[in-house]
Amino acid sequence: MIGYPPLQIRVKTPRLELVGADDEMLAALAPLVREGKVFVEPAPYDDPMSFYESDPDVRVSKWLQSVWRGRGRFGPAKFRLGFAVLVDGQAVGMQDLIAEKFDTCGTVLSFSWLSTDVRGRGLGTEMRSAMLHLAFAGLDAREAGSDAFIDNIGSNRVSEALGYARNGVEWDIRRGEPGLLQRWRLTREAWEAGRRDDIELSGVEDFVALLAHH
Repeated sequence: MIGYPPLQIRVKTPRLELVGADDEMLAALAPLVREGKVFVEPAPYDDPMSFYESDPDVRVSKWLQSVWRGRGRFGPAKFRLGFAVLVDGQAVGMQDLIAEKFDTCGTVLSFSWLSTDVRGRGLGTEMRSAMLHLAFAGLDAREAGSDAFIDNIGSNRVSEALGYARNGVEWDIRRGEPGLLQRWRLTREAWEAGRRDDIELSGVEDFVALLAHH
């Protein structure tokens, strides 16, 4: 296995672990995508989105392609870190950290999904907390953003619980129809106010060193 720093990062909390989504981890997550356990009503994702594909084979194929595209996008300004979420060693979802203009603005966004089998247990908040700890404590980010359709109660509650402030609304498209998005913003100062001391990072130094040489 090639030691590729973006896939070597680990974030461990008392409840779960974020592990770089290499192909072995994607193989563990694929059955959840195939069985439609990523999806929930009301529709949580904007267009285009592989999770809306009705054919399971097409759904998995397009999902893998999107993850691989994100993995290949790497540089000081722009990168996407995809993590498998492990609970008791079992892959139950993904948490991504997305950086745009990172070298100048220090901002990150998040994207995540969780199997329907394990929703309602507070794992969405825990995995976002892990991602934020990596962003702020590990990568020295200045600000984190998030957005979710107004009727995506779960995602909006996670943002609110973690100290994000509302940051306006905008329209987007889901399944060909307009939907209103709630935007959220978390400053470094707001994150520091609720900073946790029970989250462990590993593999970050090698990743930062690689960023510096790109």
